[in-house]
Parts: sequence; C-alpha cells; structure tokens
Amino acid sequence: MAAYKAEDDYDYLFKVVIIGDSGVGKSNLLSRFTRNEFSLESKSTIGVEFATRSLNVDGKVIKAQIWDTAGQERYRAITSAYYRGAVGALLVYDVTRHPTFENVERWLKELRDHTDPNIVVMLIGNKSDLRHLIAVSTEDGKSFAETESLYFMETSALESTNVDDAFSEVLTQIYRIVSKKAVDTGDDAASAVPGEGEKINIKDDVSALKKGGCCSN
Repeated sequence: MAAYKAEDDYDYLFKVVIIGDSGVGKSNLLSRFTRNEFSLESKSTIGVEFATRSLNVDGKVIKAQIWDTAGQERYRAITSAYYRGAVGALLVYDVTRHPTFENVERWLKELRDHTDPNIVVMLIGNKSDLRHLIAVSTEDGKSFAETESLYFMETSALESTNVDDAFSEVLTQIYRIVSKKAVDTGDDAASAVPGEGEKINIKDDVSALKKGGCCSN
C-alpha cells in the first residue's frame, strides 16, 4: 500500500486534455475520474475547467492536470491556450451518435496542429452502457485507432467502466516516455505543464509504444 502523499507532493505533473463533440460525456469522464461523481443533469461546459488527481505509477506519484472544454464551435477562441503544454489527450465520441465518431478525425487534426504530433492519445468510445442504442461498433473504433496509432477503450462514465483504466493508461505511457528520456539525458525533469518546469518534448518516443494501437479488454 502506498503511503499517503499530500496533494502538492508529486514526482511528475502532466497536462492531459479531453476533446470531442459537445454532449459526448467529457465532463462526466473528468468528474468520474477525479471525484468519482456522475451527473445525469450536467450542462455543457462553458469555457474551460480542469481538475487534478494523483496516481502511483512504478513507485512514482504522477499528478494529472486534466482539462475539459466545450465542444461547441463558438468556444474555439480558447484553442491554443487549451492545448498548450498537453502531453496526453482523451479523444471522446459517443457510441450512440455516429456523427460524433465522424468528427473524431477533425478533432485529431486540431489536436495535432496544436501539440506535438506524437502526443499520447487515447480514443474513447463513451456511453458503452447504452448497448441497445449502439451506433458505432467496437470494431470501427478499434480500426480508426489502429490506423491513427491511438490507444483505444470503450467507457461508461455512468457505470464507471474503464474510466480509471483509460486515464491510467495514458498517464503510464507518458510517464514511461518521460522517464526513459530522463535516463537517456541524465535529467530528472518532473513536469510537463507550462510554468511548472520545462515542457517535456515527447516527440519520436511514442511510436514504438503504440505499434498496433492498443486494445480494450
């Protein structure tokens, strides 16, 4: 059992963004992961909010700073600040609404336009609890993820299915890249959030980890 660590006592701080169309469940994924809460009446996020949670990975305390913003076009002015310094992303669609899956490609392009192209990205098919309403098959999600070298999981923020696993996988992969770089350079940079230390350049280190995409159990 890991010893309790104060909220500001961490080894690494990683910024992760959640992107995707409005209404796909981004805010509930954030609240389920960081506070274990879910709201059936959650309203569209206006602007940006972020929450934090710390995890233990390989004996190190990883603090995730997870940013959530609205999917509506009218909030696009926040784009560059929202993406700045992000080393991980959850790209979310709603498995019951095929248009949200069709828009994943546009979101991925925007993400890659504003971040390092090798940012750790997890494609999330959310609302998997609504099995009778499925409009996007698991195979379609996996196929897109493999084509784009993304990790992939289907989640339910409502039932808490795979939510922790999805965030943990992203954070673990970022940590492995960063710790490998620290070993290679003899540096122990402990932050990937601007203003909290050097921005960690993860370029070129992700591809070997992502070959074949990732899979959901």
